[in-house]
Amino acid sequence: MTMHARIVAAIRKIPRGKVSTYGAIARAAGYPGAARQVVAALHRAFDLPWQRVLGAGGEIKLRGDSGVEQRLRLESEGVTFRGRRVNMKQHEFKFPRTKTEAPQKKKRTRVRQRRTTNG
Repeated sequence: MTMHARIVAAIRKIPRGKVSTYGAIARAAGYPGAARQVVAALHRAFDLPWQRVLGAGGEIKLRGDSGVEQRLRLESEGVTFRGRRVNMKQHEFKFPRTKTEAPQKKKRTRVRQRRTTNG
């Protein structure tokens, strides 16, 4: 499965009345740190629930009329806002952890050996 297909599949899992962030979708697709690829997938694909994808902290990242349309679509799905941001405590969709997600690797520290002088 390609990266684009995995991202699109993750976006399609977000149910009505719930939202997610670009970063959470990238992690759910198996590509942590690939939030920009989520944006690219939303631009290329069609028939996706694009209004359910937000920036970090529940912020609508679209500007102008597109941002207004996104807010109206979310409100019609029952999503509530706290000021300019979505109430993420109530509406954030938590993707289930998959077996393919590897735990974070621990940083290895290098142990230096002391030099001894012969003498």
